[in-house]
Amino acid sequence: MRWLVPSAAAFVVIGGGAAAGTIVANAEPGLPERSAAQLLVDLQGADVTGLSGTVVQSSDLGLPGIAGLLGNVQGNGDAGLTSLIAGSNTARVWYAGEEKARFALLGSSGETDVIRNGTDVWVWESKANTGSHFKLPADKPGAKPETSASALPTTPKEAADAALAAIDPTTAVTTTGAAQVAGRNAYELVLSPKDTASLVGQVRLAIDAEEHIPLRVDVYAKNTTKPAFRVAFEQISFEVPADEQFTFNPPPGAKIEESKAPADALEHKGKPDTKDVKEAEKALEEARKGGDGFKVVGEGWTTILVTEGGPTKAELSELTGDAKKDSAEAADAAKMAEDFLGTFQQVKGSWGTGRLLSGSLFSVLLTDDGRVLAGAVTPEALYKAAA
Repeated sequence: MRWLVPSAAAFVVIGGGAAAGTIVANAEPGLPERSAAQLLVDLQGADVTGLSGTVVQSSDLGLPGIAGLLGNVQGNGDAGLTSLIAGSNTARVWYAGEEKARFALLGSSGETDVIRNGTDVWVWESKANTGSHFKLPADKPGAKPETSASALPTTPKEAADAALAAIDPTTAVTTTGAAQVAGRNAYELVLSPKDTASLVGQVRLAIDAEEHIPLRVDVYAKNTTKPAFRVAFEQISFEVPADEQFTFNPPPGAKIEESKAPADALEHKGKPDTKDVKEAEKALEEARKGGDGFKVVGEGWTTILVTEGGPTKAELSELTGDAKKDSAEAADAAKMAEDFLGTFQQVKGSWGTGRLLSGSLFSVLLTDDGRVLAGAVTPEALYKAAA
């Protein structure tokens, strides 16, 4: 829940890694002009002591077949993964410093809460009336437990960090002027991939003019005017929330499991240091060399992940064919696999044959020889990497 941008982001942009310093925000009356570089420094120096608000996340990733399939599987309950592909989620957030934070994901039939109060962390599922309690070491206040939350950003700050972390020479950074988000004045910072092979057209960050935190993050696919992904505050207050917001009292009949925080969570220090950065760079370099069935190809926005050992054409045929004869459960699984593969397009080229899933922001290629290639790139970029 920190509002600090990774130090490397602002350093690279201000140092000339991306075109950031020459374009100035066309501010509305009452707002002074700010350059893109100045806005990045604002983000890095933001220091909010408290806030509360409602966050709405919406998506339309251009995958109607997948969304419909997931909807049929999940029935009429909470949208779950479906809303991450085509739909929306709403959450409430409270923040009163490093050791007091709460995130509540609201669903149609209940909510999921993650509450941090000092060394106590609670993860709560209201629908099942179950939860987990973690106890953090007092000498590591920056630690946080893993949860089952999606890897997609859940707050504008998380989405902004993910976008800003990608700033390098492959990115153009500009501004578009002022905006209004949740009733507050904001500047808009725009990140654009320079490589035309990327499916991402722009990432736009609306930054609060006074508190300097991101209020909204939009991700646009190329040649579109509607964001494919958005996470934004619908309402926000910068008053420090009352202590009662971080006090968890299990309801009657609740089942609470006492758990140990994962080792990697206990080692989390809340901010990156030089060692973390070097280890990440080393891991990426090793991935680019390949090995262990995993490889990274490309740079920046056009990075492609390649894995080996995926299902081959023969294995997929066995899954969707012979399994139908075993049992009712196997038949159901085979039908689901068949429906899922039906959303892929059969393709071929100099690289071989396979199946393609193409959305507005990413593409996935399953080759018949068992490779899986994925990235926020055009199908042609995947074919080139496969070759």
